[in-house]
Amino acid sequence: MPLPPKLRRSFFDRPVLKVAPELIGATLLVNGVGGRVVEVEAYHHTDPAAHSYRGQTDRNAVMFGPPGVAYVYRSYGIHWCLNFVCEAEGSASAVLIRALEPIEGLAAMRRRRGVADERLLCSGPGKLCQALGVTHRHNGLPLDKAPFELRAREGKAAIVRGVRIGITKAVERPWRYGLKGSRFLSKPFKI
Repeated sequence: MPLPPKLRRSFFDRPVLKVAPELIGATLLVNGVGGRVVEVEAYHHTDPAAHSYRGQTDRNAVMFGPPGVAYVYRSYGIHWCLNFVCEAEGSASAVLIRALEPIEGLAAMRRRRGVADERLLCSGPGKLCQALGVTHRHNGLPLDKAPFELRAREGKAAIVRGVRIGITKAVERPWRYGLKGSRFLSKPFKI
């Protein structure tokens, strides 16, 4: 059976609120390690919770460049977080990859995370980056070239939507998307 098509950079040259739900069910691999995307959050440049809201800085400069690249930053100085830059160059919108269902490279993920339970490998943005080996060296890299491999989801996905979590601004916006019934979500959706 042939693999689903690879997602090209042009896939991300669209509004972030269109891209985010279409990533649910897609396959994300970094150097052959990864799995199915089960949870994401959208951050639009007009959104007070977006890193780009107050303008360009050294930290968020990648968001102001072309779509289809990785934006990787440290959260609270502890965990790396992986985002996919969307929309036209300069719009500075991105999708945060919150959780994966681990499928490929489980031994590497377990070694990097120091846990055996598959549920705990990628169920949160920091855990996901640690399991996939994503660090600041991935910041600005194109998503359609190695070490990244992104493949479209097969068929339709049962998507749930809710408010974003772990933020203090614009908390009411329902810009968190997840795969309904997935046990690999960072937190359950309130339905």
